[in-house]
Amino acid sequence: MYKTISMAALAALTILSVGCLGSGDASASNAADTLTRRQKNEIISTLPVPGARGVGAALDVSDRLAERAQAHDSLAGAR
Repeated sequence: MYKTISMAALAALTILSVGCLGSGDASASNAADTLTRRQKNEIISTLPVPGARGVGAALDVSDRLAERAQAHDSLAGAR
């Protein structure tokens, strides 16, 4: 008897949870995705957590490499 009730309760909860997944507003779920990966990493680099300084350092290296690549591209286009 208890097994039947628990299986019915589990089935009801599953149906309700699946129904709730589809009823959400799509714009509300996309609102959290407005930040770029770069912006998220910049925020992480300011947090007092282990490895945050490493994220900031990686962003700095990435910036320097992008500037260097741009300089190389401008030299190649000057011919």
